[in-house]
Amino acid sequence: MKALFRTLVLGLMVAIAPTVMAADGDAKGGQYKLLGDWQVHYIAFPSTFIQPAIAKAYGLTRDEKKAIINISVLKNREGTPAQHVQISGTAKNLIGNGPTLEFKEVVEGDAIYYLAQMDFYNEEIYRFDITIRQDNQEQTLKFQQKFYAQ
Repeated sequence: MKALFRTLVLGLMVAIAPTVMAADGDAKGGQYKLLGDWQVHYIAFPSTFIQPAIAKAYGLTRDEKKAIINISVLKNREGTPAQHVQISGTAKNLIGNGPTLEFKEVVEGDAIYYLAQMDFYNEEIYRFDITIRQDNQEQTLKFQQKFYAQ
């Protein structure tokens, strides 16, 4: 089940990356940002993109107006493992309304993901402001995403 989730998330990153990158303006050719010593990989997508069994296994709610935010942090060196970090953040629509995100850590072998969920309105743009901490290092990931109800 874990391998299936990892495959699904990677597939979604490839499929959705051009849309998110266009909204975010990231022209690096990948769905990540370099922040200090880290490569921070991120994706936000409607929860209906995942299968019911996978949602249940990870305690996620599938709903046409609920999104999943997935963040993973790697050292910015080849061959380094995913990092355990403290992560918090918010998602705000264009008038400044939105939730505080509650992330939970998922560990699958060497992979570490931080998952959060939020409600959204169809065709609304959300600006994400994610704070990542580890020891004495702190970085902020900012991106935006437009969501469509399925």
